[in-house]
Amino acid sequence: MELEDVLEEYRYHCLAKGFTEKTMRNKRQELNQMKTYLMEKRAITDLESVTVHDMRAFIRRKQIAGLQPQSIVAMIKLISAFFNWCISEEYLVENPMTKVEKPKVPKKIMKGFTPQDIHKMIDSFTYKSYLEARNKAIIAMLADCGLRSMEIRGLRSINVNDTTIMINGKGNKERIVFISPVLKKILIRYERLRKQFCREKMIINSDRYFLTYLGEGLSHVALYNVVKEAGERAGIVGKRVSPHTFRHFYAVQALSTGQMDVYSLSRILGHSDIATTQRYLTSLSDIQLQDKAVSSSPLMNLFKGDPSNE
Repeated sequence: MELEDVLEEYRYHCLAKGFTEKTMRNKRQELNQMKTYLMEKRAITDLESVTVHDMRAFIRRKQIAGLQPQSIVAMIKLISAFFNWCISEEYLVENPMTKVEKPKVPKKIMKGFTPQDIHKMIDSFTYKSYLEARNKAIIAMLADCGLRSMEIRGLRSINVNDTTIMINGKGNKERIVFISPVLKKILIRYERLRKQFCREKMIINSDRYFLTYLGEGLSHVALYNVVKEAGERAGIVGKRVSPHTFRHFYAVQALSTGQMDVYSLSRILGHSDIATTQRYLTSLSDIQLQDKAVSSSPLMNLFKGDPSNE
């Protein structure tokens, strides 16, 4: 079976599954590179002719080119998913990526935001204009709900209720996140200015919750610029200021305070695999771990309230 034909069929399979534009772009790029290598360097045009030796050579070529271990691992997972689909469709019997060794990825502990950082960034915006109020609401929602960039950008007004937000996440999977009273106060003031802004601009058709100055939905770059400006205004240095860092902050705060278990957090974050959520545990600082250890100490709880210890 022609490799090119199977790759084309797989592309439509992924589109039918509802993968995001970003995911589709990554799949297309990596699989096209694999196809080009197999056809031009290994003279392979048939799917059945691909061997583990071909794939090892392809990965080795990427390593020599200087691709980082983390990127190599992501690429291996993506290509392996394609071959697994080929097996499910009975085009292949064995996945040629199965015996391809993954490089070790150095564990890096992300230096995340502190509650003080979040406070400064939210307070760096005012309610003096629609855009100021919008940016304040965006930063507050990122920090208080742990949403992905695409979820903030795609958020629709109809899905923002009094105490909950309906999120359309990865793979079009819906989930509920909750609005705290502090966030609700910010959103009420934002929505008031949004209505005024839409009247003045005569915007009647946009259902996106967060709008640009032209009344359109936010782009990836526009959201990144909002977050970048918040970091600059608050004087955040030595940390990656991005939408995902807010998601990291939310997860670490939920785990470090002991107010939420990993399973519940996984559902709120929209993770399909709890192992993804557990990675945030590695980001807890020694002081946070100490506080958790002391608060859960069997002896501390055993003797708590014992008059003989006073």
